[in-house]
Amino acid sequence: MAYPKLTEEPGAIALAAQISARQLSPLEAVDAAIERIESLDGPINAVVVRDFDRARDAAKALGDDPDPERPLFGVPMTVKESFDVAGLPTTFGHERFKDNIARHDSVVVQRLKDAGAIILGKTNVPPDLADLQSTNPLYGQTNNPHNHDRVAGGSSGGSAAAVASGMVPCEYGSDIGSSIRNPAHFNGIFGHKTTFGLVSRRGHTHPMAAGRDMHDGPLSVVGPLARDPQDLALLLEVTAELPIKRKPKPPTELRFLVLLDHPASEVDDGVRAPIEAAATELTKAGATVAHTSDLLPDLAAMHADYIKLLNVAMARGRPAPGGKELSLWDYYQLLDRQARAEYAFAALFEEFDFILAPPLPFVAFAHDPTPIAERRITINGADHAFGDSLAWAGLATFPNLPSTVVPVGSADGLPSGMQVIGPKWADYNCIAAAATINGMLHGE
Repeated sequence: MAYPKLTEEPGAIALAAQISARQLSPLEAVDAAIERIESLDGPINAVVVRDFDRARDAAKALGDDPDPERPLFGVPMTVKESFDVAGLPTTFGHERFKDNIARHDSVVVQRLKDAGAIILGKTNVPPDLADLQSTNPLYGQTNNPHNHDRVAGGSSGGSAAAVASGMVPCEYGSDIGSSIRNPAHFNGIFGHKTTFGLVSRRGHTHPMAAGRDMHDGPLSVVGPLARDPQDLALLLEVTAELPIKRKPKPPTELRFLVLLDHPASEVDDGVRAPIEAAATELTKAGATVAHTSDLLPDLAAMHADYIKLLNVAMARGRPAPGGKELSLWDYYQLLDRQARAEYAFAALFEEFDFILAPPLPFVAFAHDPTPIAERRITINGADHAFGDSLAWAGLATFPNLPSTVVPVGSADGLPSGMQVIGPKWADYNCIAAAATINGMLHGE
């Protein structure tokens, strides 16, 4: 099933190959990316922190002799605003932190630079990375490049919009409530939520920490976004803390569980149909596809626990207005239930290789300033609480699982994606399966 694409610009690996073959220099690659940002970004407003002069200097410093030990040699890219880049502000979308200039690169940024990447700037986020749209008082509103009246997603909305529009070949974002996955879904690109703990979050810290290292806390991860799934794998290779194995299988050996019904969240028909079509193609290719399993844990209970732990992670235990502070006893009870969810999914993945599910139950929605706790959304003509949609985020986040979003179709002229969720530490296998599905849908 076709999905809308906005650009044929090469991805990171293809661009690195051109530079390696001396078809263009790092400086030419950087200048071309800067030109695309300057010509395309006006109505989108994705690249909100620009560092073009230093990027050109970095490209000149690399020279024209490719380094085969640096797989991203000369590749220009951006990163999410929440990553520290030495010399640039890290604000998390707050005006009061506009002068919070990072003194050091985050671990991810340093590893990208070590691999030869050139950072052009940083992309837009919602305040505190706490929404599924990227609008803040400091940098304004990021628009979906497919339809400027719709959101680009959040909190890695600027990241996905910059990639989808062709401004940059790849990006690095973060995810706790689908913040990589929903922007990938909304913009028609690939995004990967990593296994918890696989990639360092050091230097991805709220400016309230005033530069102090803090405990990472539960659930949150960082991960790559790109137009090509192979680029996801490369970005993961150069940033991962741990070496993890790849065990890809041919389609005829793959076992999928398709999950389209959740007790907490109805799925819009426009999102459901492309996933069903993808599952049909997998069946035709010889894969085993099931739609039910007794091994699934209680999804309603898991969603409730996920929301509780998400609130803890986002607020570091502080109660919401009128709320009650979580006790240490309650917190450890939550962690125990999280561990039981991990064990339940480990058992399920003895029977299945991957779960296929929506990233969210709707495509990119219209910009909405209503606070997320009060926001409503229409699904299949019926009114729903917006927050219920996070059930599909928690499916991978609560049990600390990897998930790759692959574009599989469209609805109302907007892209629609699918999560490929795998066992813990099966990140490369998720990406490989997403690549297989993508190729199958496009006759490759």
